[in-house]
Amino acid sequence: MAVSHPTQKDDTTPFDPSAPPPFKVADIRAAIPAHCWVKNPWRSLGYVLRDILVISSLIVIAVFFRNWSWVWPVYWVAQGTMFWAIFVLGHDCGHGSFSDNPNLNSVVGHILHSAILVPYHGWRISHRTHHQNHGHVENDESWVPLNEKTYTTLDAPTKLLRFKVPLPLFAYPLYLWKRSPGKSGSHFNPYSDMFAPNERGYIVTSTLCWTLMVANLVYLSTVIGPTLLFKIYIVPYLIFVMWLDFVTYLHHHGHEQKLPWYRGKEWSYLRGGLTTVDRDYGIFNNIHHDIGTHVIHHLFPQIPHYHLIEATKAAKPVLGKYYREPKKSGPIPIHLIDNLVRSIKQDHYVSDSGDIVYYQTDYRMIGKKME
Repeated sequence: MAVSHPTQKDDTTPFDPSAPPPFKVADIRAAIPAHCWVKNPWRSLGYVLRDILVISSLIVIAVFFRNWSWVWPVYWVAQGTMFWAIFVLGHDCGHGSFSDNPNLNSVVGHILHSAILVPYHGWRISHRTHHQNHGHVENDESWVPLNEKTYTTLDAPTKLLRFKVPLPLFAYPLYLWKRSPGKSGSHFNPYSDMFAPNERGYIVTSTLCWTLMVANLVYLSTVIGPTLLFKIYIVPYLIFVMWLDFVTYLHHHGHEQKLPWYRGKEWSYLRGGLTTVDRDYGIFNNIHHDIGTHVIHHLFPQIPHYHLIEATKAAKPVLGKYYREPKKSGPIPIHLIDNLVRSIKQDHYVSDSGDIVYYQTDYRMIGKKME
């Protein structure tokens, strides 16, 4: 049964984030300057070149100084962060915000994503589903909430992997292979129910590119040795995975005020999109291409990343209280660790019924009595 809400009359009335907004998607779109929608392929390629040069330089430095023990930890963090940066650019290719040329998007997207073991089309299509259905309990795709019935069927190891920090920060490879609990399919299988029959060729292509990258890594290990490959590639890959899970989780969870999830007639593209959250990542904002500016990106994924900050500033007067200003970060966004830990500890499942629901806590799992 749908939940009704009183009309919000003034600033003294507590803000209800689940209340239908007094504006439409078209109102937000109209507030964003026209040039924010323009995609410059040369500018996009410039960011690719920048990131590749940094990645290459880091490898050269690490190999040159590899006898210095302190170099490797610095390299791992820096290179893992750069892997995350090129993931974001490949993600832009998948949205078509990289350029207006689908062939250029596909070629660059395959190169960038295959290099970090991401099946480009498989993830592109499932991520498109996420954007189209964000905030919908059953139809969303990324970090989708578990209903109570599904949650109670999880075995102890699965609950541990999903709800015990830092284990959820390594979930992405498992998600690519098996999706989330309660959903079936694989990003590598062209016959998964995630994909339409006319998309199967895309999945074959991306899986082949992924396989070639794995074969290349195996060959490289025979040339430089598995230990050096582990240091140069595998550890940064794990750091990248942590970045991806950290950022994508916090875009949709962990806000100070609990945010709603929807079912049935209560869900709409706008209401679902408005439950996403912007985050400030300090010195990493520019490095990972302002992906923390996420609300406008979620509503309008066609906008290039280099216009997201300006588009957000223009849209905020329309969004009003539905836009949640991110907490200002210091150089390192350590303040977000608390948001992550608190949310994973408390946000376990949603009710099996109701058109507007909020995360609930399994107090037995965290060793507390029911409050």
